[in-house]
Order: sequence, then C-alpha cells, then structure tokens
Amino acid sequence: MEFDQNRAAKPFDVTLLDIFRGTLRVVKRWRARRETRKILSHLSDAQLRDIGLTRNDICRKS
Repeated sequence: MEFDQNRAAKPFDVTLLDIFRGTLRVVKRWRARRETRKILSHLSDAQLRDIGLTRNDICRKS
C-alpha cells in the first residue's frame, strides 16, 4: 500500500464560513431562549400554570 492511499483526502472538511455560521446559529438560539425566559418571567403564577409551567421551569428548561 502506498503512502498516499493510506491518508485521508481532507483532514478537516470545515471552512471558516462554516464555523462562523455555526457560531451565529448558537448565538441566535441563545438570544431567543433569553428573550423567552424574560417574557415568561413577567407572567403571573396563574398564567404560567395555564400553560403548564412553574417558576422553576423557566430557568431549568433551555
């Protein structure tokens, strides 16, 4: 077996653009979760109970 046949064609198949897009996706998800927690924290306990949540669920669920 030749040396060239035994090595991987591309050791990394990720570009800088892929890394940037992935990071942007993570930030967008984090901001959406933060906004959701902010909105839910302003609801009353009765309103939270109507949608099946408690105060502890707001921080616990991500």
